[in-house]
Formats: sequence, structure tokens, C-alpha cells
Amino acid sequence: MKVSTKGRYGLKAVVDLAVKYDEGQISLKSIAQRQGISENYLEQLFASLKKSGLVKSVRGAQGGYMLSKPADRITVGDVLRSLEGALCPVECIDLDFPSECEKVDTCVTAPVWIKLRDKINEVVDSITIYDLVKDYENKMKADST
Repeated sequence: MKVSTKGRYGLKAVVDLAVKYDEGQISLKSIAQRQGISENYLEQLFASLKKSGLVKSVRGAQGGYMLSKPADRITVGDVLRSLEGALCPVECIDLDFPSECEKVDTCVTAPVWIKLRDKINEVVDSITIYDLVKDYENKMKADST
């Protein structure tokens, strides 16, 4: 399973919002400039992030986006699933869309895919956006010394 550009760029953008959280709403243009991502592409990503309740938008001249809840209550898994769908290595074990495969109950490789799915989700659900912000801030401090 590969995380697509949607997942990678979306996660970068959400972390950017969290880093700039104290500044209030952040424009997509400023995120695009800092992260090197097309503003048009960010609009598409933020539509999904907003729909899933991870970000909220503020209209107006000083409008933009902000996290809808504290960064320590949003996981990497929340962001990736919002943009990618289920984090599942093969379709036949996707809990959101059960397989119509006739052999799913007797498949000799299903235990591998189930364990892989569960571990992937365990890892991404154990890392919060706050964790990534702290890692980023520590790296910036180390780089400046």
C-alpha cells in the first residue's frame, strides 16, 4: 500500500496549520508557498478535510482555514483516512467495504493482510498532529544551533 500525493500533501498542510495555529486562520496561498504545493490542489484536499470535520474555514478578507480541534486530538490516521479512504493493503479485508470474495473466510493469506492492516492503523492512530509539530519544532531548534 502506498500513500498517494493526496495523503502526503494533505498531512503536510494539516501540520502546517497546526504549526501556525496561534496565528488564527491560515490562507491556502500561504500554505501553498511554504509547502510547495499547488493552491488549486490544496483546495481539493481541504474540501475533503473540511467534510470529515478536521478543518474549518473562515470566510472574508482575512479568511482561511484552521484546525477544527486541538492538534493533540487529531491523528495522522484521521488525516490519511479522510484523504485516502481506508488504510488497507488489499480490498478483501477492507472493513468499510466488505469483500464479495467467496474465499475470504478460507484464504490462506488473509491473516497476513489483516495483521498488516491492523498494524498500519495502529501506528498512524498513535501519532498525533501535535507530535509532528513538536518534532518539527525540535528539528528547527536543532538546525538553528
